[in-house]
Amino acid sequence: MDLFTAIANRHSYRGPFQNRPVPRADLETIVRAGFQAPSGCNAQTTTFVIVDDPGVLRQIYDILGRAVIPPALIVCVAHPVTPFRDMHFELEDCSAAVENMLLAVTALGYATVWTDGELRIDGRGEKVGELLGVPAERRVQVILPVGVPADTAKPPKKLPFEQRAWFNRYGG
Repeated sequence: MDLFTAIANRHSYRGPFQNRPVPRADLETIVRAGFQAPSGCNAQTTTFVIVDDPGVLRQIYDILGRAVIPPALIVCVAHPVTPFRDMHFELEDCSAAVENMLLAVTALGYATVWTDGELRIDGRGEKVGELLGVPAERRVQVILPVGVPADTAKPPKKLPFEQRAWFNRYGG
């Protein structure tokens, strides 16, 4: 799929998935797209745990309080380091990696949704991290469920260019 087609077709999918495994080669391709994202001072602070074991998936979704379990998920782990003065960039690094992976998921014909808010409730992110053996100094930042969607969904309509971008001065 062409890059701009993937960008146009990418959307958050929250529905059920077909009962089909995602080949590990495709999961690797998706995560490698995340590796290619920029990172502050090239510190490469984002690491990943790819989960395709049904038992581990069930445990994670029990922690999240969800019933619909995807065939696989990618857990993005942020490492707060200070590569430049007293600044750290792990949120930006993770976000750039996730965006690359969202596009890769779409290009390969799968669906996903950027999941992070629910990780901040009741220590869920920490519980997922403990389950997966994530070191204490790192944080589970984002989870991407990955699978073939069972339902069809279209990207939401976006506001027109003129309402969101201008040349030379805000608001034109």
